[in-house]
Amino acid sequence: MEKIDDHLKPSHSVSAGAATEKWEEVSTGIRTAETMLRVAPVGLCVAALVIMLKDSQTNEYGEVSYSNLTAFSGNNELTIRYLVHANGICAGYSLLSAAIAAMPGSSSTMPRVWTIFCLDQILTYVVLAAGAVSTEVLYLAYKGDDAITWSDACSSFGSFCHKATASVIITFVVVCFYVVLSLISSYKLFTRFDPPATVDSNKNVEVAVFGS
Repeated sequence: MEKIDDHLKPSHSVSAGAATEKWEEVSTGIRTAETMLRVAPVGLCVAALVIMLKDSQTNEYGEVSYSNLTAFSGNNELTIRYLVHANGICAGYSLLSAAIAAMPGSSSTMPRVWTIFCLDQILTYVVLAAGAVSTEVLYLAYKGDDAITWSDACSSFGSFCHKATASVIITFVVVCFYVVLSLISSYKLFTRFDPPATVDSNKNVEVAVFGS
């Protein structure tokens, strides 16, 4: 195999200067769109949180709230509290990240881009998990479980269950927003890296490889 000169070896380093110039050219419209995408989950998370916190019902069968419904008690009690906490954290992060995204040059440094990327991924999975486990518990509240003689609760507390369902649906809408935001932050991060390069053995010239 023909030896390749050192100056022809592929380089996988990140060009910080070029990356900075590239993202300084991002239009105001794109920055505004991302900011709006980050602001929207704030209201949704707060709405889901408030609906669940204020969700209670009293009738001839007794009184129930999000924290003491049988279907949500015992081993599953933390499930709805997790939904409330996850939405609260998500609302705070969404507001903070929206403020950062709105600032000119907010994507100019690699540490900041890496931080937003990682936090977007974490928040996506946290909110998704909160919605998923809450959906499972709501299913048990609606359907019951004959195997453990657990009767359904929603036949007696329908209003409560409807509000809890609304909170979970809103949470999944937030997940959709964060899926889009995760894609945006992934794009903003990985386009900063130089594409892998190979050497054309015939012409002894480096060629950038963008896909196989």
